[in-house]
Amino acid sequence: MIKLPIDLRQILLLTCLVFVGCLLSTLPAAAQTSAIDSGFNPQLWLKNALEWVASLGSIGALAFIGIYIIATVAFLPAFILTLGAGVLFGVWLGSVYVFIGATLGSIAAFLVGRYLARNWVAKKIAGNNKFQAIDRAVSKEGLKIVLLTRLSPIFPFNLLNYAFGVTGVSMRDYIIGAIGMIPGTIMFVYLGSLAGNLALIGTETQPTNPTLQWTIRIVGLLATIAVTVYVTKIAKQALNNLTVES
Repeated sequence: MIKLPIDLRQILLLTCLVFVGCLLSTLPAAAQTSAIDSGFNPQLWLKNALEWVASLGSIGALAFIGIYIIATVAFLPAFILTLGAGVLFGVWLGSVYVFIGATLGSIAAFLVGRYLARNWVAKKIAGNNKFQAIDRAVSKEGLKIVLLTRLSPIFPFNLLNYAFGVTGVSMRDYIIGAIGMIPGTIMFVYLGSLAGNLALIGTETQPTNPTLQWTIRIVGLLATIAVTVYVTKIAKQALNNLTVES
């Protein structure tokens, strides 16, 4: 695993903070005031951000992607942005912008998990051969595991990004595995497009498609079962191999 020099990590972190600060400073004053008055309400903040994006015209897509990256890294409910993309950009363009934002955001979170937490975790499991064996086994099958978990909406997206950074999954497998987000992205953007109005996003009055919702649940359940069985099998094989070697 490549280790970044300390000074380079600091530069990258500072760059991210500057980017976030610049973006937040350009949000409408009304959006910031409403969030402060009500205490920090993530959904309200993201809805206000979507309204701001809608007012930007042709550069709105870039702002949307930037906000999606921030939401992913900061553990904000990005599903609001996914639904909103359907209203602002339509199903196909909305899906493209969401996928780009989610992928870049997940990579940023993965890097934070890897370079700020991975070394600490490695030290903790240094004397535990079982954990090391499982970690190595999982890393070898990283692409399949990432794909399956991305297909399942049951696994929390934001937390999963950091969690993979702490495992031995390679960056290559992690990035390629992002294609598993495509089916869910398209379906949720489509559901958002049915609202036709940002005010309805995330509310009980938002139009839905029961057939599509059940499809998402069934696919998610199957993917969850598959990844659980698969990881259990890999872990068992790793422990058996460790026992034989011992």
